Amino acid sequence: MVTSRSAAAARPSMASPRRRGPVLERAILDAALEQLSTVGWNGLTMEGVAAGAQTGKAAVYRRWPSKEDLVVDALQAALPALGEAPDFGSVREDLFQLCRRLRDAMLSKPGCALRSVLHECDAGSAERFQSVILKGVIQPSTELLREVVGRGIARGDVRSDATSELSFEVIPAMMMYRSKVCGSEWTDGELAEMIDQVVVPLFRSPGN
Repeated sequence: MVTSRSAAAARPSMASPRRRGPVLERAILDAALEQLSTVGWNGLTMEGVAAGAQTGKAAVYRRWPSKEDLVVDALQAALPALGEAPDFGSVREDLFQLCRRLRDAMLSKPGCALRSVLHECDAGSAERFQSVILKGVIQPSTELLREVVGRGIARGDVRSDATSELSFEVIPAMMMYRSKVCGSEWTDGELAEMIDQVVVPLFRSPGN
């Protein structure tokens, strides 16, 4: 008869192999994003991240000496790429589809994590994340807007001088205002209304 002790000894160990290097770092960054999207910036702790990544707190601190350092890297590694500029042959449709893509990025886990940082951290900490916002959100969306508007100029349905920096800030500013200040999200209908009533008239070529 096989005793319970001998049966247990005969079973293969179920312990997971010890993770190192990039595998462990990825697990820690993922755990930081999970914490941000569930308990927010104020609730995130290095101990909680270590527990979520199933590692020791020392392993986290060896790589990231502060919560700010960890969150900056987690956001930079996870913010979704916006892809290529949409091309449906119409500046109105291109802008609408681009806005939908921006909205979906804001609703993704990394987008929610970024918003929790913006909403909750103090002014001093917020400065650490300005480059993340600029390089990960504002600059990519502005470049896609430039491409969409440039194609519209070439087709003749966008006026030739519609390349002001202020013009390209309208959509990101409105979308981030609604999210950060008003605490609500854009529906497809509201995005279409913004495009039709605000953005297209701003870019429209005379006679169109």
